[in-house]
Amino acid sequence: MVTALLLILKRFFAKRKLPTIQSYTSNPALSTLMPDWLGTPLDQNGFFINYEYPTVISYSAVLKFMLERNPQREVKKKDTWRITVHKKEDWLSELSDKIVWLGHASFFIQLSGIRILIDPVFGKLPVVKRYSELPVEPEKFQNIDYVLVSHAHYDHCDKDSIKTIARNNPKARFLVGLKLDELVAKWVTNPIQSAGWYQQYQLTDTLKITFLPSRHWANRSPFDVNTSLWGGFMIQSETKTVYYGGDSGHGSHFKSIGALFPTIDVALIGAGAYSPTWFMGQHHQDPYKAVDAFHATGAKTFIPFHYGTFDSADEPMGEPETVLKNLYAEGKINNQLRILALGEPFLV
Repeated sequence: MVTALLLILKRFFAKRKLPTIQSYTSNPALSTLMPDWLGTPLDQNGFFINYEYPTVISYSAVLKFMLERNPQREVKKKDTWRITVHKKEDWLSELSDKIVWLGHASFFIQLSGIRILIDPVFGKLPVVKRYSELPVEPEKFQNIDYVLVSHAHYDHCDKDSIKTIARNNPKARFLVGLKLDELVAKWVTNPIQSAGWYQQYQLTDTLKITFLPSRHWANRSPFDVNTSLWGGFMIQSETKTVYYGGDSGHGSHFKSIGALFPTIDVALIGAGAYSPTWFMGQHHQDPYKAVDAFHATGAKTFIPFHYGTFDSADEPMGEPETVLKNLYAEGKINNQLRILALGEPFLV
């Protein structure tokens, strides 16, 4: 018992070598859209790795982040901002193309009558308080066609929420990254497809959905780091294109995605949980970098997310929205910025 505990502690605090790309993988059943793309990279241990800015997740760094004093502590104490929640439900039955923010990274999207949920998380997290209400009860989501899960982290991949959606929508199909299907299959009996970066899922309707890179990582425990893939999604109907960036630090992939998909109508890009930069900034973007990412995609409309629901970083909860509004007022955001209330439908 003591030996096992010592091994766990050694792994937890061990200094880890920077991973390097050793091989590539993909789902051979799916097509790859990016020309000359070798596949999703794997490191020397067979784990998934960012093809740009490979990083090591140090659990001693996690402990440091948890224990160090927040320099914005006093500002956070005085921050009374809370995200606005619209409790109307009429958008659930309307047939128009729309995007509805449900909180944090959860979205309802309807294009050409096809109903999609992205990263549904309806409750609280294991150790993080939820500050925003859901705009609708989870049981209200009926006739869902697709459930998209960007990666394994608990604030994007919630067991209870996924089981609720599957129970109420037995025909819904789940679309995930490579190896995440193995986890989701333990919770649901619905059809599941997994894709590598730049791979397009096989769908039976007019919709096209492609799994795309993000600069992030994935795990459920200290012992399964990067054993499943993370990423974002491009959703295309015959008339509209919506990009969901997932969790991501800044990188050249935004420009590559914009070049591959030159007619993006709406870009959903995370703009929260970025402080302190030394720890969070590798894997999330602050509002300034989120704007840069939006510009790189060439999208027409920018909808920010990943703030206001869970207090999971050092910045005040209202800071991302305040900064973005100021940038827009100063003319530093090209095209359209739409800051949504939860439950507020944005017509695409």
